[in-house]
Amino acid sequence: MIRTKFGTNTRGEPVVRYTLTNLHGMSLSVMNHGATILSLHVPDVHGHLADVVLGHDAAAEYSRKSAFFGPVVGRYANRIRGGTFTLDGRTFHLLTNDGLHTLHGGPEGFDCARWREGPTSRNGRLVLRHTSPDGDQGFPGKVEVKVVYELTSQNELRIEYEAWTTAATPFSVTNHAYFNLRGHDAGDCLDHLLTLDADAYLPVDESLIPTGEKAPVVGTPFDFCQPRPLGTSIRCDHPQLRRAGGYDHTFCLRPPDTGSLRRAAHVFDPFSGRAMTVLTTEPGVQLYTGNQFDGNLTGKGGCRYGRHAGFCLETQRFPDSPNQPGFPDAILRPGQTFRSVTVYGFSATG
Repeated sequence: MIRTKFGTNTRGEPVVRYTLTNLHGMSLSVMNHGATILSLHVPDVHGHLADVVLGHDAAAEYSRKSAFFGPVVGRYANRIRGGTFTLDGRTFHLLTNDGLHTLHGGPEGFDCARWREGPTSRNGRLVLRHTSPDGDQGFPGKVEVKVVYELTSQNELRIEYEAWTTAATPFSVTNHAYFNLRGHDAGDCLDHLLTLDADAYLPVDESLIPTGEKAPVVGTPFDFCQPRPLGTSIRCDHPQLRRAGGYDHTFCLRPPDTGSLRRAAHVFDPFSGRAMTVLTTEPGVQLYTGNQFDGNLTGKGGCRYGRHAGFCLETQRFPDSPNQPGFPDAILRPGQTFRSVTVYGFSATG
């Protein structure tokens, strides 16, 4: 593992960049600000490497939170309605950053934190830790969280999370990387073939909060049970797609959540031959298709990211679970250990 300086964040704090490389030339770079994935170079069918994650060239640009490019988001990934929830008879009020709602933990969530390197980091494995104090963004309890990034000899990016709390608190973390398997600067990703191992998804209201319904995907634009280009139905006249400007929905993975690692998704880029398989222990995966990009956001190398320049597959607990009794439990309590694993496996075929 190579450690280099990566400038400073907007608070003037020094930022460290960590680079992991495997025997096949695949490489991963992560910075300690936000535990953020900066780059991921993956070989295509001819062995040529390309950076397949969107991002910026400087740490300070990430600090401005323009698009959540690649950080760990929490203390609660996705949205909590109205920035409020009731737990064990007490109502908590969170800081809001998405209109009236709390998104990805609030205005100063885990993506804004300066994580510290753990002593067990080694070649091919980076350990980062963060302490979220009691009352952070309005959440109860002091939480200690650890994330481990590992780049394996099988061309897998393995991400493991653990967390502990001093008081009951909603908890769900994920990585918010945007992928484009043709390369971060290759235009839109709408011809990527997506398969999701999900028979249902969570419809949302006008502010993108789940309604509480679990809707079947069959016969809808949300049916990715068989490989289908992302762009096939993304612009069709469906109320859910109109609300989000594309896909910004949680899919309920099958089989029912057991805490074991199972396949969530498979993506294939027919141009480069790169494929990505996503495994997770989480019950849901959020498909987001970069709907807010308009060509005005400058990315790595001066690239302008247009609409649908990348997609996210964010493995997580269901959004707004603290306010949705029909959703899987997302409360971490003292004495418990939160554990979550997600694997992004890469290959290439002609």
